Amino acid sequence: MQFPEYRPRRLRKNDLWRKLIRETILNINDLICPVFAVPGKNVKNPISAMPGVFQESIDVLVKEVKNLESLGIPAIILFGIPETKNETATGAFIKDGIVQRAVRRIKETCPNILVITDVCLCEYTSHGHCGIIEKGDVDNDTTLEILAETALSHAKAGADMVAPSAMMDGQVGAIREALDEGGFETIPIMAYSAKYASCFYGPFREAAKSAPQFGNRKTYQMDPANSDEAIREITLDVGEGADIIMIKPALAYLDIIRRTKEEFDLPVAAYNVSGEFSMIKAAAEKGWIDGTQAMMESLTSIKRAGADMIITYFAREAALELQKKS
Repeated sequence: MQFPEYRPRRLRKNDLWRKLIRETILNINDLICPVFAVPGKNVKNPISAMPGVFQESIDVLVKEVKNLESLGIPAIILFGIPETKNETATGAFIKDGIVQRAVRRIKETCPNILVITDVCLCEYTSHGHCGIIEKGDVDNDTTLEILAETALSHAKAGADMVAPSAMMDGQVGAIREALDEGGFETIPIMAYSAKYASCFYGPFREAAKSAPQFGNRKTYQMDPANSDEAIREITLDVGEGADIIMIKPALAYLDIIRRTKEEFDLPVAAYNVSGEFSMIKAAAEKGWIDGTQAMMESLTSIKRAGADMIITYFAREAALELQKKS
C-alpha cells in the first residue's frame, strides 16, 4: 500500500472512525487497586508522595473497598503495615495480623471483589529487607519457610489469591506446596516473576514503611538492564505453579511485558508502580501535562504491550474516567 492510493488519515477523520478501528481497549475489568491497611480505628493517613492514596485502618479501608466495588473494579491487592516489627517477621503470618484481619473484614462486607494479598516480609522486618538476615545477607531458604507460612495464613483468612513479591528463588514452589498441603489447592498464585531493582518504588516504601535499613535489594531483585534473565525467572515460576505472571515496574519495562506475552501462555499482570504514578501526579500539579490524559495514555500503553491486568494507584480515577466514556 502506497500514497496516494492508501491514505491512513481516512480512518482518523472523526472520533467514530477512531473508535471503530481502535486496536487496544482499556476497561475497568483490567484494573487492580493497591490498598494499605494499618492498625487503629478511623485512621486515614495521606501518603505525601502519592496524592490521593492513603494508609487506612480496617474500618476505613472496608468503606474504601466498597466504593471500589461499586465502581466495578474487580480486585484489590492488599498490603499491611503492622504495629510492631522484628527481625524474624513474625507479624507476617500470625492469625490476627493486620492483613489477616483486613482480609476477613473485607470478605465479610465486600464478597464480590477479589482480594489479592502481597506475600513479602519487608513490611514486617525491623531491617526492611524482604527476607531473614543471616550473616549479613538475606537467607533464601530460611525465608521460603516464612513466605509459605504467610501465604497459608492469608488463604485461611479468606484471600482469593496470593502474590509473592520477595523475589526469593523457589518461592512460588514453596507457597504452592504449602497451599496444597493446607487444603487450598484452588487458591491461585500471582507471581512477581520479573521484579526489577527499580528506583520507581520510592513512594511505595513511604506508604508501606518498608525501606531497607541497610544495603539495598539488588541481591534478590533483578538488574534493570536484563531481559533474558526475566525469561529465565518467569520460566522457573511457571514450572513451580504460577497461575499469573507479573512484571514490575510497568512503564520502563514495556518490552518485558511484550516479550512475556509472546513467550508464555499464561495471563500477564503489570504493576504500574508508585513512582510512575507520582511522576504523573507531580507533573500534572505543576501544569506541565494533562494528568488525566497522561494517566489514560500510560495505562493504555501497558495493556497494548500485552498486560491482561494492571495493578495501578490510578484504578479509582481510571474507572471514573472509563465510566464517563462508556
